[in-house]
Amino acid sequence: MTEIDKILQKYNWPKNEFVRNLNFQEIENKIEFELPEDYKQFLLKYPGYEIQLGEEYIKLWDYDKLLEWNEGYEIIQELRLTLGIGDNGGGEFIGLEKLINGHTRVVLTPFIDLNIENHIEIGSSFTDFLKRLDNGKTWFNEGKSQ
Repeated sequence: MTEIDKILQKYNWPKNEFVRNLNFQEIENKIEFELPEDYKQFLLKYPGYEIQLGEEYIKLWDYDKLLEWNEGYEIIQELRLTLGIGDNGGGEFIGLEKLINGHTRVVLTPFIDLNIENHIEIGSSFTDFLKRLDNGKTWFNEGKSQ
């Protein structure tokens, strides 16, 4: 069982009855980078869902909606090397950003002003993002120590 599985099980995140057979190539071609392995494993095992995880509300989007919602919100068009993977219900989306050094981090960015300058790192990886939330970290570190 992975760290992601342990965290999501703790919050009763529903699991797909069967591991899905997904083709990530279409998404990766569109965003021009490879999705991180931990996020791919999440998409294979879990559907999109929304929940209070730690101190924050999150809605992670289902695989079937990723391209549609990224194009609809113009994330792909406006933020090269960023893919929206969810939102916080408060006007910001949760995204994966491919960095120059080849790593991928998880960011929080306002829907209203799609600018890379607005990215706030909320995880150094998808796994780290979920671990931070599970440990009670907040988006903006209000009253919490990182």
